[in-house]
Amino acid sequence: MAVHHLLQRKLISRFASLHPEHESYRWWVLANIMVGTFMAVLDATIVNVGLPKIMAAFGASLDKIEWISTAYMLVFAVMLPTSGWLADHFGYKRSYFTALLLFTAGSLLCSLAWNENSLIFFRVIQGAGGGLMMPVGMAIVTREFPPEQRGMALGFWGIAAAASISLGPLIGGYLVDNLSWQSIFSVNVPVGLFGMLATLVIQREYRTETSRSFDLVGFLSMAFFLTFLLIALSDGNASWNIGGWTSPFILGCFAVSLVGLVIFLYTEFTVAHPLIELRLLKNFNYGISCLVLFIFGLGMFGSTFIQPMYLQNSLGYTALQAGAVFLPVGIIQGLISPIAGSLADKINPKVPTILGIILMAASLYLNSFLSLFSEREQIMIPLYLRGLGMGILFTPLSTLALSQIPREKMAQASGIFNVIRQVGGSFGVAMLGTILTQRQIFHTAIAGQAVRLESPVFKNTLNAVISFAKAMAGGPAYHTAIRAYNDTLRAEVLIISHLSKQAFVQAVNDCYLVTAVVTTIGIIPILFLKVNKKKTAGHGAPPSVE
Repeated sequence: MAVHHLLQRKLISRFASLHPEHESYRWWVLANIMVGTFMAVLDATIVNVGLPKIMAAFGASLDKIEWISTAYMLVFAVMLPTSGWLADHFGYKRSYFTALLLFTAGSLLCSLAWNENSLIFFRVIQGAGGGLMMPVGMAIVTREFPPEQRGMALGFWGIAAAASISLGPLIGGYLVDNLSWQSIFSVNVPVGLFGMLATLVIQREYRTETSRSFDLVGFLSMAFFLTFLLIALSDGNASWNIGGWTSPFILGCFAVSLVGLVIFLYTEFTVAHPLIELRLLKNFNYGISCLVLFIFGLGMFGSTFIQPMYLQNSLGYTALQAGAVFLPVGIIQGLISPIAGSLADKINPKVPTILGIILMAASLYLNSFLSLFSEREQIMIPLYLRGLGMGILFTPLSTLALSQIPREKMAQASGIFNVIRQVGGSFGVAMLGTILTQRQIFHTAIAGQAVRLESPVFKNTLNAVISFAKAMAGGPAYHTAIRAYNDTLRAEVLIISHLSKQAFVQAVNDCYLVTAVVTTIGIIPILFLKVNKKKTAGHGAPPSVE
């Protein structure tokens, strides 16, 4: 630590703008925080385009590979509510540095993973760093900037998060295509080391004088509840689980999850300093908005998990091409969000919120008509609608959620809001991964029953494919009998391969249809939200709460 303080003093003496009292200091801090924010949010999306390559490298099944995304989002969500206590107890600079260290170390270990199990474990370490980094970084920015500059600073901070959502799949696709899947993790290492050095040099330490007690029981019970519930939902149809949903393992996971939920609820309503202020959910607007946000996270993260696999496995897209299709989503969302926020101040915010839900549901419904021959327009139009819907939805929904929350509870309420979205994303990936596996088995079985070896249609199809196989094999190069056998075998393999691909696409369509229905249901609770109404006596009358 002595070396660190000496280096910091030397740099401050050379660069006066790094001094805490200098006007530019807070902007140096913001730049430092934006680096970590960009990386933490980036890794929630960058991995999705690399999943097909990771599956091929490890020979892993879909029910296992989905945990590479789920584990990160789950631990990210669990760590979010602990960040306040850690920062107050150990100091904000130290906590942020530790978060960067965990994230960077987790990234390095992920790039060295030798199988899917080790990769999932190292993603847990990475998620712990990311989940701690985001709220602590936001708190540091909020503390360093005065109220008149705070909105602009948080806007820049939000740009880093929004940019990483858009650029994540694109950057991931480029790295996977031109280097390897390991590079989507190792690229974080030099950036993380630079961020840690910048944190040591730039930031000053801050610690509150009083630190509340840590709700250890609440933390552990929440972790057990979410983890075992997601394990049960993910592995109900796993290939190794021959007992299905009624197997002792799955029932045991549900039981542990239920016990964790009961303990968590009891603890949070009885302890003096709960990990999550669940009493805030008693506020009608806030509770209903959290439910809608959960549905929003489920559809957004779930669809982002499925789409790259469809594009690469069914349409033959490269990882870069699959990542590039998501770029317009973030751009449209970033452009529309400020407009939607301004609109929500002038009209009933339920109107843009419902419109956003409708556009999200419409985009997911359009995706349920994908095929092995979908054109680019059929891929992109739903994504344009999704970006528009997300941009319109989120800001008015946040306005409705926080409209009746006391100012002193605003930070806690915002924290829970982010936890709900991450948990919704974890459930979305787990749920759609299970549905995808189950429906693919179903459609494969249906296709297998439809293929009758003695039917004239099958024989005609087989003969046509045999002719194709002969042409591909180069004509009469083999003995007639051997060639006929090989051509027939090759034809049958091609038919089976096509049926398997078709079953996968139909399963993908089923997943999108389910998310479209669930997203549409989100309109119902929005209708019951209470809004601020302007008095009709004069256009300039102040708003009154209903």
